[in-house]
Amino acid sequence: MRKTERYRGIIKYFLRHRPVAETELIYTDPFELIVAVILSAQCTDKRVNMITPGLLKHFPGPKEMADASTDEILEYIKSCSYPNSKALYLKSMSEVLVKDFKGIVPSDINELQKLPGVGRKTANVIASVIYNHPAMAVDTHVFRVSARIGLTNNAKTPLAAEKQLTANIPDELIPFAHHWLILHGRYVCKARKPLCNECGIKDYCKYYETKLKKSE
Repeated sequence: MRKTERYRGIIKYFLRHRPVAETELIYTDPFELIVAVILSAQCTDKRVNMITPGLLKHFPGPKEMADASTDEILEYIKSCSYPNSKALYLKSMSEVLVKDFKGIVPSDINELQKLPGVGRKTANVIASVIYNHPAMAVDTHVFRVSARIGLTNNAKTPLAAEKQLTANIPDELIPFAHHWLILHGRYVCKARKPLCNECGIKDYCKYYETKLKKSE
């Protein structure tokens, strides 16, 4: 199957069956989202959504979080992974946001990456979700699923996968495609045991195609 046909079939399926695709992180403004995304590294969205209400009630904006100590922030995020590092990132990120960006979360990916704790993946999430930019955030789900189903070929790094995906997906659909792949990887195309018989895109999936050939 040609790559263009694979992309076309998969995109058509998701447009029909998941026309609205959004992050499962709960937030009300850009600052709340950037806090949630930093906390979500190697931590489930469900856990993050349990943590953020208490954290943001006490530190609702960058000024309040910048003025807090890391120990004060740590008290609210102890149940997430790597809480000590994340407490430091949240305080430092807030300080830079106040000092260099007047408390406003920037929309530019390069500017976003100047914030402590914000790598390219997090920057792409913010640019895509908040500002609707054609930015593809490649996390472990996106990296694994895109390779397994055949949307990327021999991509050794998240950046390589990002470049292949954005080259083949229309700009206006990239913000949705990011969530399509994440949710598909989370609930259907699972890492250890993909639910191929329940998968709506198996006719376009490279992994399923190879699996069928092996069983013949």
